[in-house]
Amino acid sequence: NLFLFLLFLGPFNCFASYSRATELFYSINEGLPAGVLIGNVARDLQIQGAVEEEVGSEGKQQLPQQWGETPLSFCLASQGLGSSYVNLDNRTGELHTSAREIDREALCTEDNIGSSVVASSSSSPLLSSESCLLLLDVLVLPQEYFRLIKVKVAIHDVNDNAPCFPTPQIHLFVPENSPINTRLAIEHPAVDPDMGTNGVQTYHLQDDYGVFTLDVEENENGERTPYLIVMGTLDREARDEYVTLISAEDGGVPPLVGSATLTIGISDINDNCPQFNETQLNVTVFGNSSLGLRIASVHATDVDQGINAEITYSYSQKVPPSSRSLFHLDESTGTVKLAKRISGDTPRLHRLSILANGPGCIPAVITVVVSIVKVMLRPPEIIPRFIANEAEGVVYLRELEPVNTPIAFFTIKDPDEKYKVDCYLEGDGPFRLSPYKPYHNEYLLETTKPLDFETQRDYEISVVAWNSDGFHVNKIIKVNILDDNDNSPVFSQLLIELSIEENNSPNAFLTKLHATDADSGERGQVSYFLGPEAPSYFSLDKVTGVLTVSTQLDREEREKYRYTVKAVDCGMPPRESIATVTISVLDKNDNSPRFINKDFSFFVPENFPGFGEIGVISVTDADIGQNGWVALSVVNSSDIFVIDTGKGVLRAKVSLDREQQSSYTLWVEAVDGGDPPLSSTAKITVLLLDINDNPPMVLFPQSNMSYLLVLPSTLPGSPITEVYAIDNDTGMNAVIAYSIIGRRGPRPDSFKIDAKTGNITLEESLMRNDYGLYRLLVKVSDHGYPEPLHSTVMVNLFVNDTVSNESYIESLLRKEPDINIEEKEPQISIEPTHTKVELASCMPTLVALSIISLGSITLVTGMGIYICLRKGRKYHHGDENLEVQIPLNGGLSLHMLEKKPVEISNI
Repeated sequence: NLFLFLLFLGPFNCFASYSRATELFYSINEGLPAGVLIGNVARDLQIQGAVEEEVGSEGKQQLPQQWGETPLSFCLASQGLGSSYVNLDNRTGELHTSAREIDREALCTEDNIGSSVVASSSSSPLLSSESCLLLLDVLVLPQEYFRLIKVKVAIHDVNDNAPCFPTPQIHLFVPENSPINTRLAIEHPAVDPDMGTNGVQTYHLQDDYGVFTLDVEENENGERTPYLIVMGTLDREARDEYVTLISAEDGGVPPLVGSATLTIGISDINDNCPQFNETQLNVTVFGNSSLGLRIASVHATDVDQGINAEITYSYSQKVPPSSRSLFHLDESTGTVKLAKRISGDTPRLHRLSILANGPGCIPAVITVVVSIVKVMLRPPEIIPRFIANEAEGVVYLRELEPVNTPIAFFTIKDPDEKYKVDCYLEGDGPFRLSPYKPYHNEYLLETTKPLDFETQRDYEISVVAWNSDGFHVNKIIKVNILDDNDNSPVFSQLLIELSIEENNSPNAFLTKLHATDADSGERGQVSYFLGPEAPSYFSLDKVTGVLTVSTQLDREEREKYRYTVKAVDCGMPPRESIATVTISVLDKNDNSPRFINKDFSFFVPENFPGFGEIGVISVTDADIGQNGWVALSVVNSSDIFVIDTGKGVLRAKVSLDREQQSSYTLWVEAVDGGDPPLSSTAKITVLLLDINDNPPMVLFPQSNMSYLLVLPSTLPGSPITEVYAIDNDTGMNAVIAYSIIGRRGPRPDSFKIDAKTGNITLEESLMRNDYGLYRLLVKVSDHGYPEPLHSTVMVNLFVNDTVSNESYIESLLRKEPDINIEEKEPQISIEPTHTKVELASCMPTLVALSIISLGSITLVTGMGIYICLRKGRKYHHGDENLEVQIPLNGGLSLHMLEKKPVEISNI
């Protein structure tokens, strides 16, 4: 672009009036989304005639007339930092924001000054001193209309940043003697990258405790600094610290707030002086006291801190030099010691005025009155010789030393050698001091009881020598007991009873074992181990004693665990103790009820009494307690069957009838008592066994009052009619046999019935004198057990050529039949009968054979007709040899009677 600029500048100076640089100023807010219009460079060039003629009559953009018909194009002179924030339409000159969001605080940092994005201090009326400028160079092309446009886009601040303190904790120290209205600057004010009113405007304290407030001062640069103002009296000795929350608020709408913790420490000043608790201390000192004897110790207190509480001790000017030289005063500790031997001319009374000096304070005074008791004779001497280990006046004994262990010899000397000296032991402990015979003034110190480090570790005893004149001296002996590994670890419980629910998570925590060892050092360090009988999936941390189980436990597999754990110390040799761990695995409802069989089949005779026991449904649940309690219920057919939950007995509420329903399929659900409950189902088939509770039911003939016309021409052996019955039972209970148990008529033996099929056939040819009404009482019997059941039906046959008087026949049927009942039982399986044939002539034999042949032909023909009639269940009127059933009701068709069951009383 720069090359084009230089190239076009020379040859086309004739266009100098259009090639001068021009500035355009725009302003936008920071944070705008992409596509927001900043300005239209083509429209805002302000060239004569450009704006007025920019839009033609058709509403389309046009070029100024003096520029010709060549279209203008616009482009950015560089692709620097500024160009990434804007998009320039090359054709229209419209300047829009790009997808890169403009952040004024990020653009106008010092690092960006000097680039295409600068902070402006221009005095342009369009720009303020706080403006952030985005500088762009726009080129107008083609070359004959070339122009360079300087575009300045002012980025205005929006309140998108909250005030922020440079540190979350601000510490400020205020002297406790600060007067009211003391102002202290808070050195870490909040900063807000936003400008102007969007910057920090004010500060607040969350809790001023009634002694503080805040003020804000603004300097020449507009920076606001918070000041802490003391509004009440401070006393460090009453309260040395105040903690509150300081918040900074900007002027945006809505305002944004930032906060930090402000800790106000109260600095100490020397407003307290040393003080003694008492004014005088009386001390008595013997004239034979040894050098360095501590006479007294004084102590003053100062409630201030640091150097303000430092105290030094000194003698008052009233203390004479002789007392100063005799008694040394430690100026740091206030201890008074004997510095010189007391001689005969030493004054017996000394008044030591001691001053406690603090910085800037009037000294506190205490008087130590020392009375000296002069001793003319020298006290006895105690000379120790140690047998046990001794260092710097401390004797060391092991706790396992036996009784009567010697500790030291003491030799008692009397410098004047004219007094009797007694020696004895003062202090508590298992020690005794006794004369060591045969020597004089020799004493042996030894133990009297076993030593125990865990009971008492240190002793201080005193060997006292006292002469008969009342002078005494003592020798302090310190005894330190050394530890031995004489204690085993001790569990807090010897029986550790634990419980855990089954199906636990892996590596579940069980307990933390704890054993203590009274020994010290390594001898008291305890390690933990599992016993050999513990299953491998239990783990015990050697150091911490944490007992875990690495796998899921199953109560149904094993309900209790019992094994030992061992605690071992680190002594030499090590000592140990054993405890027992019992773990009870608690049940969870993780097992569904389980039926012994998935399918149960029960065979029950019909008419079984209601609530009788049909069968037992066995179900188990591996869980225990409430989780193992199982309730049984019938899912279907619950209105007929019930289950005794306790025993699992299946019962029927009513007596069952096989003829109504021969079998029942039940689904039984077993639900346990867990939470949530688990369940399972099983299939139960109840099969009803038939009993003979239904007599045969006659379907044909339909009435005892119906009759059938039999023509006299009917051939012997021809089927006349049939008795048709059914039995709702099954098996042998439904096998039906037919028999004629009563006959009435002119020649009643002319008809017989097939015991198996119920077909009634003509036995002999009918003669003229055989005309009339025949009544056959047919018994229909089953083969039931233990007792067969039967029904009867009356078969009426009217032998005649025609029916001339129906009312007459009906009157005969209404009469009570006078029929002798035969008690012969029918046989279903008919054995062939053997007839005894007597020897006779050939003629009768030929006649018989002819009759049999003719009967066979007739029987075959009749059987064919009968089969056809059975298929259609109707009787059709054919030739004159076919049978006709004539009902009593003349209105019914003789040819369309159906076989329907009728109520027929038993005889």
